[in-house]
Amino acid sequence: MPFVDQVDPELVDALDFFPAELLTAIGDDPPKAREMFQPIWNAQSEELLKTKVTIEERTIVGADGDIGVVIYQPPTPAPRGGLLWIHGGGYIVGTGRNDPHGVGFAERAGCSVVSVDYRLAPEHTYREAIADCFGALCWLAENAEHLGVDPERIAIGGASAGGGLTAGLSHYNRDCGGPDLAFQLLIYPMIDDRHDTPSGHEITHPTVWNREVSLKAWKMYLGDEFGGDHVSPYAAAARATNFKGLPPALVTVGALDLFRDENIAYAQRLMEAGVPTDLQVYAGMFHGAEISLMDAEISRRMRRAYRDALKRAIG
Repeated sequence: MPFVDQVDPELVDALDFFPAELLTAIGDDPPKAREMFQPIWNAQSEELLKTKVTIEERTIVGADGDIGVVIYQPPTPAPRGGLLWIHGGGYIVGTGRNDPHGVGFAERAGCSVVSVDYRLAPEHTYREAIADCFGALCWLAENAEHLGVDPERIAIGGASAGGGLTAGLSHYNRDCGGPDLAFQLLIYPMIDDRHDTPSGHEITHPTVWNREVSLKAWKMYLGDEFGGDHVSPYAAAARATNFKGLPPALVTVGALDLFRDENIAYAQRLMEAGVPTDLQVYAGMFHGAEISLMDAEISRRMRRAYRDALKRAIG
């Protein structure tokens, strides 16, 4: 059956939200892709930023340089839960600013959100990205009282590449003895550089995140590890062999997502290791559709489900 015929009818118009030229540029010309991406993202976020959530941009000190963060604070009393949010963008584009996720989680879960501007590929590899995310997580934990956050209710989360970094960070944080985590929110996470699954081969539509552009992004993100047998689990969490001691998780993905099968397999491995894990798969949903067309019923349902899962975990 043609890809378009499998898409939820409400979402068909959203297939053109990200033009094919943008996806091509992500793989071939990252600076151009960033110029194309940000106006689209800003326009999508404009209505959501009319909110009682306060938004503050700051610079914090990391292990090897400054890290930009955006803090989203809801008008709810402290102490609150805290979320380190890691934005998506194929590890190539995106920022923590003008992020509908930051506003949405602060409003729905009533938590403080710290969104981190990690260093992007191809100028940097996963080593710098994971270091920035870990630095921001440690800063959140160390400054919990100032932020109005209960240090026992800190979660990490991300979508797409941000979900991949979230999964990698959960392993890195455990191995490095970082802060205790109450939850990890994995929204269609980008976790496997091989894409050697049925969905990893099937999804080739030019205006959704597809196999060709994803493999190019992985090559830039992994650097000299790309194509090898010893890719770090901090970069591609599907490569991990030890899942013990990771925080409870929600894994959510669309049935028409390139990452569908690797996400399902990852959730199963978490469960096998005794990690409390919820898995949600949405029929008719392609990668990022719930943000591409916000008003579709299935988009609302998916966003409500993952926001409520966070609220239950740290609210």
